[in-house]
Amino acid sequence: MYHLSLEIFSSCRSFEGHGIKIDDGGQWMSNLISLTHLYFQSVSNLNRSHTWLQVIAKLPKLKELSLVHCSLSDHFILSSRPSIFNFSTSLSVLDLSFNTFTSPMVFQWVSNTTSSLVELDLSNNILEGSTSIHFGMFMNSLRHLDLSTNYFKARDLKSFMNICTLSSLNLYQNNLTEDLPSILDHLSSVFSSLKTLSLDINRLSGTIPEDVKLPSTLEGLSIILNFLDGGIPKLFGNACALRSLDMSHNSLNLSIFSTLQVLKLSENELNGKIPEGNKLPYKLEDLSIRSNRLEGGIAKLFGNACSLLSLDMFNNSFTNELPKVISHLSCARYSLEELNLGVNQINGILPDFSTFTFLKRLNLSKTKLNGEIPKDIQLPPQLEELYMDSNSLIGVLSDYHFANMSNLKKLHLSDNLLALTFIGNWVPPFQLPTIELRSCKLGPTFPKWLQSQNKFFNIDISNVAISDIVPEWFWAKLPRQKVMKMNISYNNLRGILPKFPPTYIPTSMSFGSNQFEGSIPLFLRNFGRLDLSKNKLSSSLSFSCENGTLQGLSHLDLSYNRLSEHIPDCWRQLNSLVYLDLSYNKFSRKIPTSMGSLLHLQALLLRNNSLVEGIPFSMRNCRKLVMVDMSGYKLSGSIPDCIGTERELQILILGRNQFFGSLPSRICCLRNIQLLDLLVNNLSGKIPKCIKNLTSMAQTTSSIYHGDHWYFFKNSIYATNMSYDLNALLTWKGSEQMFMNREIPLEIKKLSGLISLNLSRKNLTGEIPSNIGNLAVLDSLDLSRNQLVDLSHNHLTGKIPTATQLQGFNPSSYEDNFNLCGPPLKKMCAKGRSTQ
Repeated sequence: MYHLSLEIFSSCRSFEGHGIKIDDGGQWMSNLISLTHLYFQSVSNLNRSHTWLQVIAKLPKLKELSLVHCSLSDHFILSSRPSIFNFSTSLSVLDLSFNTFTSPMVFQWVSNTTSSLVELDLSNNILEGSTSIHFGMFMNSLRHLDLSTNYFKARDLKSFMNICTLSSLNLYQNNLTEDLPSILDHLSSVFSSLKTLSLDINRLSGTIPEDVKLPSTLEGLSIILNFLDGGIPKLFGNACALRSLDMSHNSLNLSIFSTLQVLKLSENELNGKIPEGNKLPYKLEDLSIRSNRLEGGIAKLFGNACSLLSLDMFNNSFTNELPKVISHLSCARYSLEELNLGVNQINGILPDFSTFTFLKRLNLSKTKLNGEIPKDIQLPPQLEELYMDSNSLIGVLSDYHFANMSNLKKLHLSDNLLALTFIGNWVPPFQLPTIELRSCKLGPTFPKWLQSQNKFFNIDISNVAISDIVPEWFWAKLPRQKVMKMNISYNNLRGILPKFPPTYIPTSMSFGSNQFEGSIPLFLRNFGRLDLSKNKLSSSLSFSCENGTLQGLSHLDLSYNRLSEHIPDCWRQLNSLVYLDLSYNKFSRKIPTSMGSLLHLQALLLRNNSLVEGIPFSMRNCRKLVMVDMSGYKLSGSIPDCIGTERELQILILGRNQFFGSLPSRICCLRNIQLLDLLVNNLSGKIPKCIKNLTSMAQTTSSIYHGDHWYFFKNSIYATNMSYDLNALLTWKGSEQMFMNREIPLEIKKLSGLISLNLSRKNLTGEIPSNIGNLAVLDSLDLSRNQLVDLSHNHLTGKIPTATQLQGFNPSSYEDNFNLCGPPLKKMCAKGRSTQ
């Protein structure tokens, strides 16, 4: 036997909750005289006895010993006699990570038990403080020391100054708060051998002085996620052995080095233009400056980097024309494998890339490319991934452009004005797992070249001007190829949805905005996300009532169809739903009670149906609701005080119904409510004074209108993150308007900027508050048909509150209020008359 591993994971800790135990002192190991590798992980009772370690120490050929997560502590060391643990000179690797050592005495204990170690791992303990120089003097073979995830400070590093053989030192995530020169000074005695040094995720700060030198033998330095700023010293360039320097996630300015092969400066705050006078090292193979604030042209200095394999300039503000960029990179045309220029201001037409013979990944997405695709250019023959989405490219891509591209696997051309026009029987030389062609032009007939694509599992051909019946061969591919995501929405596709096998469980399917007819097939219940909105489906929702609880469907959109009759009362079987939209159909009768069993539901939209009676009491169980839209014409009863929760609910739309009674006081507890619509009901009574507690309406920013709402979804087949938009329809100046991400005007996001306030037809009572005049940009105020105020045909008394906006309305807005006075009315108020 040469290897023995005893491992117990947390999910398997079944022995008194402590995992595997060694109860006989480990005597069974004494006969394993040929054992070379021994691994203990999560063996819980090693801290209570030393006998087992005595047995291990006598194994004559043991080379590697791992005691990971075995609850070893300082107590174990203090209660032992080092003389009984004289390991043989064969032991070269000792792993004591994920224990609970706190004192540096562990170093002395290690040096007393074995002096032949080459690797020592003490990561993920609780170590801090200095140890004696005794450790360094005896560890004359140690090359790799891992002290990551402890609490060492810079002054503690002097303890290791006598380890003349040290090649690798990992101080990731400690308590190093000093500047970099101090750290290097404490380590200066080991500079003659040190090759790799990791100082990631500490708290190094300040500017690196220009006179700082790196060890001449250093090959790799990583200081990711610190607080360094300023420039990178020129003397770093004198570290002739340096092959990798990673200073990502700091606040450094760019300098250029002379001998590097790998330089990663991504996600810093590099800014300004790259000077034309500098040069990149001619041996540089990998350069990443993504996610900075660099601007201007891409300098000619890239022209001398003839060994470049990867250039990542993603997410900056470079402004060159693309043909000029490619010209500057011509020296690397026989080496470059990856070029990422996405999310920049690079413009111009698409040049000929065919001379970049080894290019495998090209990202030009979300730049400013424009103009017509030349008919005579070709793409790199070895290309595997092409991203050109979200540009302003026009023209035609033909089979000529894709000739000889047999390695292409990902094609992203979405959101351009491109037409893909291939000869009738053209068979592409590639097989695409990913096809993203949204908003290109593929129609009007269904693209026949897709028939030869037998590997795609992610396809988006939405809004591509197809007006056709979906061919049977396409439907057949979906389950056979296990397509996980498909979007064919916003076309003019016709026909009846097919019946797929129940074993087919994709992630997301979008059939919306087409002309599909008929019933909803049963298999669709297995989908994770299903969009059938804006079609001509006309059957009921009986598909939801088949036997068996479904754990799959989380997002269901059936809005804008012709679904009729009642909503079935069998929603318990769809208890994983997070988003449900049944609005703009022809449903009648009442809201089913079983909807209250949708415990994960966050968005419920039932707008514009013919539903009657009240909101079922069971809806109080839906504690995660973020948006509720039940606006329509026939819901009645009092407004329940149990819709959503105070913490979650952000949008509540119950307008244009027949609710009556007063507003429940609990509505004031909805501290995150940002959109509340109760327009056109039969509400009466006073507006609660606690309405001022709706503080989210006064915030200048809103979580509703900044990006998608994400949630984590998991079933028996896959786990993924999904999202949905909160799209709210509001009656605004007499018409319905959609307010969605980044389209809500600032005026609706904070009360102080309110443009339109509509509380008409509420039968509300009370006084006009005088500070309503603080709504300085108010353009439309409708309080008519109330008893609170009726700007026409009411019985208001007193002085109209003084404010620019109220005085700016036409006097007719106040007619038939005989006891109302003050501007804009001609009737002046008697001195001292109060506002009513």
